[in-house]
Amino acid sequence: MKELSLRELNRTLLLRQMLVERVDMPARDLVRHLVAVQGQDPNWPYVGLWTRLRDFRHAELEELLRERTVVRSTMIRRTVHLADAEDYRWLYPTLRRMVEGVLTAAYYREALGELDGATLAAAGRELLAGRTLTRSELGRALAERFPTPHPTRLAHALGAVAPLLHDAEAGAWGGWFNRRVSVTLAEDWIGGELEERPRPETLVLRYLAAFGPASVADMQAWSGVTRLAEVVARLRSQLRVYRDDTGRELFDVPDAPLADADLPVPVRFLPAFDNAVLGHKDRRRMISDEDRARINKEASAGVPMYLVDGFVHGRWAVDGETVRILPWHPLDGAEEAAVLAEAERMLPVIVPGMDGKVVIDGRSGLD
Repeated sequence: MKELSLRELNRTLLLRQMLVERVDMPARDLVRHLVAVQGQDPNWPYVGLWTRLRDFRHAELEELLRERTVVRSTMIRRTVHLADAEDYRWLYPTLRRMVEGVLTAAYYREALGELDGATLAAAGRELLAGRTLTRSELGRALAERFPTPHPTRLAHALGAVAPLLHDAEAGAWGGWFNRRVSVTLAEDWIGGELEERPRPETLVLRYLAAFGPASVADMQAWSGVTRLAEVVARLRSQLRVYRDDTGRELFDVPDAPLADADLPVPVRFLPAFDNAVLGHKDRRRMISDEDRARINKEASAGVPMYLVDGFVHGRWAVDGETVRILPWHPLDGAEEAAVLAEAERMLPVIVPGMDGKVVIDGRSGLD
């Protein structure tokens, strides 16, 4: 059983994530390849697609959302993602039980009281049939049936027990802040029924094509779905098997490329929550344990980062019209030039139509 080094895993992940060279590919095809693109903040997917695609434009993703060929909803890890509309038909039943688990949290129990998920789902389907409502409107309508001091929480809870998609405007490029989200039933938005049965085998195979080789723990950390060891056992005869530097088994689809440890890779800027960083339980192939520990676990995932030599080197931030780079490690002259050049290329994406600038902050990035 071949052992793959950390650098081999790093280069392979960069290759499969389209982070070695920008590719000529429709944005929809890239979203489909990545299975789901993190969209917790509406602007971040635009950065994630730009850093992977040649000549990407904001309008390309906005058009996909308006055409309803790419959809926005709670999916992977119970967080907001974008996915191809046809993939959503099988992703929803595959992720459904995991997403529903959020209702056990006190935040939702305070709003639900004795109300069960099935009753909430039925009422929500009735209220939304053929309609698109803001979460505030939906919450008020639900609270008329199920009195609660937390109507908006009812609307969010409904998204955990029914297939709700966000309207196109919720995913449009805009200011760096949360915006009003309107929701509608997935069957109405994309037309036709969703699949009824979960497809965990499809989930595993699609994940491996974009993130492999990976362990079962990696698959579960990325998706939020548990008991995938049983799925991998059923698929094992179809998979390649490797080991990493700790001896863990890594699984892969047979036709996916492996990259050489010495493959040259460019500086890349990643959005917050990019799944290239979050896609494994063992994230050392992208970020060292020391750098991951620089800030608390939640924030380390929730800030945009940049890569030097394929690994996270520091973070960056949007400050008005300025892209501020906050290194965690020293940059030599060539590295600094490459970081500045890539950041300058990113400016039209981050501050479109403005005279933005790039600053490398001398601080540690943690102040």
